[in-house]
Amino acid sequence: MATAAHPEQAPEKKSKFPLLIGLFLALAGGGGGFYVTYSGLLDSLLGGGASSVETGDGHGAAPAHAAAAAPAAGGHGEAAGHGETGSGAGFVPLDPITVNLGSRGDTRHLRFGAQLEVAPGAAGAVQALMPRIMDVLNIYLRALDPPELEEPAALLRLRAQMLRRVQIVTGPGLVNDLLIIEFVFN
Repeated sequence: MATAAHPEQAPEKKSKFPLLIGLFLALAGGGGGFYVTYSGLLDSLLGGGASSVETGDGHGAAPAHAAAAAPAAGGHGEAAGHGETGSGAGFVPLDPITVNLGSRGDTRHLRFGAQLEVAPGAAGAVQALMPRIMDVLNIYLRALDPPELEEPAALLRLRAQMLRRVQIVTGPGLVNDLLIIEFVFN
């Protein structure tokens, strides 16, 4: 029973404007976080030297700056015999590795050769760790199964796995990339 003095009022609708602002800020924050992580700005801000080749699934891609540091086609890009290019990145060759794979009755061989792209001035430090690097690569390559090597994406996965192992041995910031020079499986 409503009286003339107190008319019954309908409840007011709440505004959706704060909800829209919250949603917009959440999307902008998520997009900004993705950009900072994807572009590598987070690594430079935190001082991390790890490259962006490591992903959770073991596959990876070379960072954009590594492609820019590669020498021009047809040229060696070495300056003064130190194995460093004009951009400052150095290359340290690895000794070729030949491993036997498979069972005794079905012996197959893998011949592997590579070079490590190292940070400017880090060639000496990486060269000093070469016995450990070769040990890690030998152990990893000997543990492979021949059917794994016949997969189409095997080389990309192997490259990412070997680079990660080398970076663990050398520590952060010394090795930027692993360049496969020879990969013969027969």
